[in-house]
Amino acid sequence: MDKVAKIMVAAAAALTLASCGESSQPSAAPGSNAPSAAAPASTPKKLVGKECTADDIKTTGKFGEKPEITIPDSCDPPTKLITKDLSVGTGPAAKSGDSLEMNYLLVTWSDKKVLDTSFGSETFKLNLGAGDVIKGWDQGLVGTNEGSRRLLIIPPDLAYGAGGRGIQPNETLVFVTDAVKVGPGTGATP
Repeated sequence: MDKVAKIMVAAAAALTLASCGESSQPSAAPGSNAPSAAAPASTPKKLVGKECTADDIKTTGKFGEKPEITIPDSCDPPTKLITKDLSVGTGPAAKSGDSLEMNYLLVTWSDKKVLDTSFGSETFKLNLGAGDVIKGWDQGLVGTNEGSRRLLIIPPDLAYGAGGRGIQPNETLVFVTDAVKVGPGTGATP
């Protein structure tokens, strides 16, 4: 009986260790960039094989107010730049070479969290088309009128590609931008 009890204890311990091994995969700590062994956080999961459109992304707030962005789980990140005017201002339209003052809120697709915002602080200044910003902004802000709010969904190749500045590799970026001021370019980076 003593031998049988030892075998049962050993079997139970082996089962416990085996199940712990399966369920205790290393995972990234919240907010870290360390990937999980099971599924890296930066790898977008294909859900349905249907890319999201601008209409799938939900936003709140009016021009000048800090927005909220909601990214659905029911579609995949788009592979091309998407822009959508959420409200159109009456000021001049931005063209390459113009000087812009913008407010923005950035949500990263993979974790659906706010990564950065200028709302509540200073506006962000740039010369459109001068390479001051990521390509998705240089391309996606052309035509925005002063006083407009625009949604930008930027694929990795027009954003940070391999990553950087707190952005994970191959990350799709979702911005709500407010064109606070559109004016003639200064010829110099602000």
